[in-house]
Amino acid sequence: MRYAVQAEGLVKHYGETRALDGVDLVVPEGRLLGVLGPNGAGKTTAVRILATLLRPDGGRATVGGFDVAKDAHRVRSLIGLTGQYAAVDETLTGVENLMMIGRLLGLPRVGARQRAGELLARFDLTDAGGRAAKTYSGGMRRRLDLAASLVGRPQVLFLDEPTTGLDPRSRTDLWDVVRGLMADGVTVLLTTQYLQEADELADDIVVFDHGRVIASGTSDELKATTGAQVLQVRPMTAAHLDLVADVMTDVIGTRPDLTGGQATVNIKDLTMVPAIVRRLDDLGVVAAELSLRKSSLDEVFLALTGHRAEDEIPADEAEQSQKEEVPA
Repeated sequence: MRYAVQAEGLVKHYGETRALDGVDLVVPEGRLLGVLGPNGAGKTTAVRILATLLRPDGGRATVGGFDVAKDAHRVRSLIGLTGQYAAVDETLTGVENLMMIGRLLGLPRVGARQRAGELLARFDLTDAGGRAAKTYSGGMRRRLDLAASLVGRPQVLFLDEPTTGLDPRSRTDLWDVVRGLMADGVTVLLTTQYLQEADELADDIVVFDHGRVIASGTSDELKATTGAQVLQVRPMTAAHLDLVADVMTDVIGTRPDLTGGQATVNIKDLTMVPAIVRRLDDLGVVAAELSLRKSSLDEVFLALTGHRAEDEIPADEAEQSQKEEVPA
């Protein structure tokens, strides 16, 4: 198997804090690797090292077979990068933004204009191409920003939380764009806090926490790590919810989570389900809904780290996250 991206033992520290603490990553050619983790986990630091914007303090990494430290110029010729916030020039039109990048990459004026037109059409921005970027919606700016990263036809694309701040519709639209890139054979490394995003797009997933990779695998493989399925029971009568919880606790030995009018608990022994149903029936409790499903990525993340991906992080980690954004 050929790898577009390989990293071994990456270390990066800021003072006493290790943003990366021995990270290993591999991304096979033509696949999408989802990198999950909360703010301050080290995702952006890893991307900036792979994109040659930071030098690692330890370990090594290659992109397209070229060392990111020793052959940075060659690496840059192979990659595209879209960060957490749109980096387009708001005073320029969509066409002008893309043409400017094309000219900086050495394209002749005619070639740069042609490439701009192709990308505007691909990202459904043709009608807005003559308008200043400051008039674009948030979703349109993100699409223009992503288009800008593709002017040079990169073989490897780094997407660092590209849907941050987007509404659900714009986020879904951007997912469709990413799927199109994958269909074209582009290798993608995507960092995100949105676990649904990784579930929708990623061929493989790694989970970061405190600068380390704490788990890796496909979405289904990670979901299987909990060794349990999720049982959810919603009683017909809301007043019976506590009674449902008592029965589930007594049978399973674990108190369920009571949110959204239903009781939710991990269950490893599926023979407990009919036992719970019989107990509820004996008590005259009618279930409006009863479902058994695989764990979600959010539940896997909670089991692995002890907190949800979107939870607030301590002040010292938040400060570190801000440091990660400072250009090298």
